[in-house]
Amino acid sequence: MSKLPHHKMVFLSFYLYSVMLGAIFPRLGELQSKMGLGESALGLGLLGFALGTQITLMFGAPLIERLGHRNVLLLCIPLLGFAEMLATLMPGVLLFFSMLILAGLAIGTLEIVINLEADRAEHNLGRRIMNRAHAFWSFGFFTTGLIGAIAAQMNVSPGLHLALLLVLVTTLVWFMLSGFEPAAARNFDKTDAKSPLFVRPSLGILALVAFTLSAMLLEGAGADWSVIYMRDIFDEPAFVNGMAFTFGALTQAIARYFADTIIDRHGPYRVARVLVAILGLGAIIVFVSPNAYLSLLGFGLMGVGTSAIFPLAMSAAAQRTDRPAATNVAALAQLSFIVFLIAPPLLGYIAEHIGIRYSFGLALPLVLVSWVASRAIIKTEAKS
Repeated sequence: MSKLPHHKMVFLSFYLYSVMLGAIFPRLGELQSKMGLGESALGLGLLGFALGTQITLMFGAPLIERLGHRNVLLLCIPLLGFAEMLATLMPGVLLFFSMLILAGLAIGTLEIVINLEADRAEHNLGRRIMNRAHAFWSFGFFTTGLIGAIAAQMNVSPGLHLALLLVLVTTLVWFMLSGFEPAAARNFDKTDAKSPLFVRPSLGILALVAFTLSAMLLEGAGADWSVIYMRDIFDEPAFVNGMAFTFGALTQAIARYFADTIIDRHGPYRVARVLVAILGLGAIIVFVSPNAYLSLLGFGLMGVGTSAIFPLAMSAAAQRTDRPAATNVAALAQLSFIVFLIAPPLLGYIAEHIGIRYSFGLALPLVLVSWVASRAIIKTEAKS
């Protein structure tokens, strides 16, 4: 095959990474039943993803420097799939948790590499492509969600499903990304100063964190709990349950694909307010829905709402002038990631002891917080 331009190779990297990452989520309901877990225990098991990711976000830079970006893609995407496949075979939550830590180590490494490459591609092209790159990530989630829903409906075991997908994705990664050539580092990508493990946030960054809270929580809730929500509330066939995850990923992908153009036309602040409103409407529908198909609409609206909120906040953080851009971006990323760290056990506890609808209803007050805090990006809108 002919060699693709660098930015298209980046899009492909986002896609293949996401196909492998998302494979386990449509099967979580079956894995929960197989291990005999309540929602609280399953939520604690899912912490393995967050813990492993946080470790490599904090300590992984030297390893990435040694391996190089191409080798990270060729090695860590298959490693991620292998760890998830092993997780589906574990008999209890402790071993499940351990395998997801391994998956998280791969996730954190890949997140650093693909986002750096997307930023460099954006710089070299002289136009926004970050949201479009993340659209391919969402298209990957849609693909793997659809495959998972079909596999569940056909009673293909999660272990066999993920093993077959691992072989397919690994083959595609080595065939299509073996010629990947990383872009040259930008001047601020490297520094002689040692970065702190935790970056203290400023008041402006705290406002941006508040802006992202509802999107981060609801995106995580949709990935972790949407299939179980459909199963427990409506007792639909496995394929319909899986479509909650899949439809949310599809609407998120479409919104992200066109987000850069829409932001350029209407400005970050207006787009942010509309997205928060759509997110809130989707969460309300999921919280009160009387039937499965209205819930699917709610998950679809949540996908649109979560599509560009975090990228908008990251851009606003980078454009602040109170501190270096890299410092502000790191502070926002680290604090926002804490939401992913605490969300699975928190939402699992709520689902088990109050009701799974409230795992989504919990975020409604945070939607109001995000609406008010969206004003934090006004100060940087003129420079967008």
